[in-house]
Amino acid sequence: MTQHSRKRLAVINVVGLTADLLGRGLPRLNALSQRGCLRTIQPALPAVTCTAQSDYLTGLRPSQHGIVANGWYHRELAESHFWKQPNQTVRAPKVWERLRPAIKGFTCAKLFWWYNMYASVDYSITPRPMYPADGRKVFDIYTAPRDIGPAIQADLGVFPFPTFWGPAAGVASPQGPPEAVSDWIARAARWVEARHHPDLHLIYLPHLDYNLQRLGPRAPAIDQDLARVDQIVGDLVADLSHSGVESLILSEYGITEVSKALHLNRALREKGWLSIKEELGKELIDFGASRAFAICDHQVAHVYVNDPTILNQVRALIESIDGVRMIWGDEEKRQHGLDHERSGELVVFSHDWAWFTYYYWLEDARAPDFARCVDIHRKPGYDPVELFMDPQLRFPRLKVAWRLLQKKIGLRMLMDVIPLDASLVRGSHGTLPDDPAHYPILLSSDPVFDGAQDQIASTDIASLIEGFFLS
Repeated sequence: MTQHSRKRLAVINVVGLTADLLGRGLPRLNALSQRGCLRTIQPALPAVTCTAQSDYLTGLRPSQHGIVANGWYHRELAESHFWKQPNQTVRAPKVWERLRPAIKGFTCAKLFWWYNMYASVDYSITPRPMYPADGRKVFDIYTAPRDIGPAIQADLGVFPFPTFWGPAAGVASPQGPPEAVSDWIARAARWVEARHHPDLHLIYLPHLDYNLQRLGPRAPAIDQDLARVDQIVGDLVADLSHSGVESLILSEYGITEVSKALHLNRALREKGWLSIKEELGKELIDFGASRAFAICDHQVAHVYVNDPTILNQVRALIESIDGVRMIWGDEEKRQHGLDHERSGELVVFSHDWAWFTYYYWLEDARAPDFARCVDIHRKPGYDPVELFMDPQLRFPRLKVAWRLLQKKIGLRMLMDVIPLDASLVRGSHGTLPDDPAHYPILLSSDPVFDGAQDQIASTDIASLIEGFFLS
């Protein structure tokens, strides 16, 4: 079988895509599904990026691959860690590793899917800032082989990092148009295809993720985002098809409208179970000294209870909070494949109209300095408020320009432009949506996937990919 006659597949991860959104437009993706198949995916739980992607690429649940959320508490370090990138974090074989022994010369490219660093793929690109000792954060990408980074940015332009996450993501800004980052990734996929012809090409397109959280799925402006995604994905699928590559389009989760933010750590603090340490007049959680605390991630929270004598009291408190949908203890975690050492003693899910903040301070003046910054690693939880510029700033762009000038001349500075108002957030994910129309979906025109059941499990994706190559 020659390089160009062998079966090749692109798995295009269109974040936030659901059947409900397909019904609002997306003519090219609808045409693709009508020629082939459209299936609902029973969401991974938690329905968050790192867990869903790990389910998809290993065919296993977190009890075996270990990715219990986008971040968790490391008991041996007494620290919370979010958005770590080494692929070794996923403790199970991946689909490309299982295909290599069966297909001579099998190659895989991984573009912006998570846990990309040191993955055993042949080509990878992932966002990775540099952190010099002087405290700066310098935007960059990590690639393997290393020479891909300079070459691809020479051809496509510098990766538009500020549009990947933060107030500039998904909106028109000096950093680029709303679709800047997904357009760049789609062009990068074409670049990799033209030079390397991978057999399996994993491509991540996050455009819908931003305004679905910022504005909510019911916002009329989402229709413009749908049109942008339809064009980006439609053009990419067509170009890959010309090169003999089939496309499988899927999403990780659906985003639902939310109207309430739940502050678990504040409730635990008021009970005296969460300990605080003061540093330079600001408050930090003292995890090792706390009897109980929550690591919150969208609509799921892992609650770690260092003092087992209060476990039942902690559960009773959380059950009393309006907006909590279900609480998993040891038995429920075993039933749902979430019984792993990284999980909390309790795993809490909200209703699909609520979400969990990481907030633990009782006065905004005492919030840590990173709370007002885009700082995905330092915060002990996921913070969608990072999508907003503080509406209380009179001249926000002037402040940003001043901060950038300070950075340019070598001064230490904080890009402290993020608000502390969780009510701004209008969309979230992580729990099981009430309506299956808000579940993630899979669609393809390839007949290999047409035999899949109407609703498939998150752990079925790996076997579908294997079946494509081995059928």
